[in-house]
Amino acid sequence: MRKGRRVNTQTDGDAKPASWQTIHDGLLGAILRHRLAPGAKLVEEDIAELYGVSRTVVRAALQALARDGLVALQRNKGASVAHPTPEEARQIFEARALIEPHLVAMAVRRAQPSDLAALEASVHAEHASAHRHNPREAVYHSADFHRRIASMADHAVLAGILGELLSRSSLVISLYWQQPTTLCDNQAHLALLDAFRARDCEGAVRLMRAHIDALLADLDFAPRPRPLSGLAQALSIDP
Repeated sequence: MRKGRRVNTQTDGDAKPASWQTIHDGLLGAILRHRLAPGAKLVEEDIAELYGVSRTVVRAALQALARDGLVALQRNKGASVAHPTPEEARQIFEARALIEPHLVAMAVRRAQPSDLAALEASVHAEHASAHRHNPREAVYHSADFHRRIASMADHAVLAGILGELLSRSSLVISLYWQQPTTLCDNQAHLALLDAFRARDCEGAVRLMRAHIDALLADLDFAPRPRPLSGLAQALSIDP
C-alpha cells in the first residue's frame, strides 16, 4: 500500500465520511487540471485509504467517471485514467464543432449582463494562469469558458453532451496539445467575448467554428511520454 496524506473531506467538525460524489469530484478535478495524466492507475484500495471510505464507495465514483469516458475499467486490470486514441481525439473535437456553434448562437441571444461578467472573469482567470506559467490551470479555465457559454444557451441536453466532451477534451489536450505554454497567445476567447458584447450572433458562430477547427489543427498525434502524477499528490495539492 502506498501511503500518502489523507484528503480532507470534513468541514467544521463534521465527521460524515466522504461520499462517492466527493470522490468523483476530487478525481474529476485532478483529471481536468492535468494532475492525473491519461493512463494513470486509479487503485481502489489507495483511493479508499486517502478518503477513509470503503472500496465499494470508491468503485461507485470510478463507475460514474467511466460512464463519462474519463476512466477506463478493465477486468483484472482495475481502473485508470482514460487514454484517448488519436481517432477518438479527432471525433471529440469534430463533435464539439457540430455542437458549440449552435450553443453559442443561443447563448448570444440570451446573454444577460451578469453572464457577460462571468465570461469575462473566466477569460481573465485563463490568461492570468497562463502568465503565471500554469498551463494546467489555464486549460481548466479555458474549458470553464466553454461551459459557461453552454449554460447561457439554456439547452440542458446539448449542455450535458458538451460537458462530457469538454472533460474528454482535457485528456486529449494533455496527450496531444502542441503548445501548452502558449495558451496566453490564443485570442479566440477574447474575440468571442467581444462578439457577445456586440450581440453579434453570426460573428460568434463564425468565431466558435474557427476556434474549434484551430484546436483540432493544433493537436500532434505523434507518440510522446507523459509523466504520471502520484495519486495522493494529485488529490491533495491545491492549484
